Amino acid sequence: MTSRSVTCGIDQFQDDGFSAIRGCRVGLCCNPTAVDQRLRHLPGLLSDVGVEVARFFAPEHGIDARLQDMETVVSNRSDVVSLYGSDEASLRPDHSQLADLDVIIFDIQDIGTRYYTYAATLRYLLEVAAETDTRIIVLDRPCPIGGVAVEGGTVHAGFESFVGALPVSVRHGMTMGEIARFLVEVVAIDVDLEVIPCRGWRREMLHAETGLPWVAPSPNMPTADTALIYPGMCLLEGTNLSEGRGTTRPFHQLGAPWLAGDRLAAAVSIGAGEVGLQGVLFRPVHFTPVFHKYQGQLCGGIEVHVTDPHALDALLLGVLLLQHLYRVGGEQFSWRTEPYEFVAEPIAIDLLWGGSDLREGLAAGATATDILEARNRERDQFVALRSDFLLY
Repeated sequence: MTSRSVTCGIDQFQDDGFSAIRGCRVGLCCNPTAVDQRLRHLPGLLSDVGVEVARFFAPEHGIDARLQDMETVVSNRSDVVSLYGSDEASLRPDHSQLADLDVIIFDIQDIGTRYYTYAATLRYLLEVAAETDTRIIVLDRPCPIGGVAVEGGTVHAGFESFVGALPVSVRHGMTMGEIARFLVEVVAIDVDLEVIPCRGWRREMLHAETGLPWVAPSPNMPTADTALIYPGMCLLEGTNLSEGRGTTRPFHQLGAPWLAGDRLAAAVSIGAGEVGLQGVLFRPVHFTPVFHKYQGQLCGGIEVHVTDPHALDALLLGVLLLQHLYRVGGEQFSWRTEPYEFVAEPIAIDLLWGGSDLREGLAAGATATDILEARNRERDQFVALRSDFLLY
């Protein structure tokens, strides 16, 4: 059932006339998703009531969310600070860039998955703001993949990175406001934080049930359906397969020039039945990416079709695909070894997973169920821990 009564933090903030920041020196970290119910962008709304933004903070993909993954954010404007430069140090703002601000407003749509990097940017802003005594206001938005299901373990010591900056499960099912509250207490960040919540959202709601418009938070997150499968399908970034970037179906399809899609589709369809994976079907496809992995090359592969989003275990989907790719691909399948999010070691798949046990388990012949069950205790501990910080 679709609801027309869900509103976001920006709507509450606007209804109050932005009174909390009038007369303040304001910073703003946002992208195109910072819109109200009528799709009006936050910078324009602030300008309309005479609130001047002294400094903008640009996350990965840029303020306009047009840049591809791991593409350096550069601006010639003196009032724009890049939070995604050419090295790890660039992911955090300098003290001097916050010290003269009274408040920073943060409004970016997240998708409830640990390795989607906007929540890591929020953590780094909170940490520096704590040191400069700068207030942070988070304008909350619903989690588009729902807030009930939690999948996967947490990040093991030595595997922290920009895609593993949060001590949460892979699919954490939290909103940005809840993440901020969680970080302040669990990571012990002594910052002046205010979260302006959504209204009308319930944890079991997916984006399609909120009645809210979808604004792509990054170039390869074109639909809310993409967000549903991202917790599992993003693991393909740690391999030598295309995850569908450079096509009109990013993360919904995967492949490589050497891959037999019909064979993989048959194997994972049987495997899904064996492990009880519901809500998804597979079909063989061919596609030619116009950029990214295998640019201009014809790839064989499969497309993932979600038939029941509430029943889908997205992380089981991803690990099951890796299990069968490991077998079907043979010697042609490999893990990505190029630096990933400014880190060369550990390799990308270990950074995404938060440990080496996924990669090592597959090499030893473990099944997807074996690998995930070994992390269930961590997941359950996180579920218990997060309960104190949920707003909905």
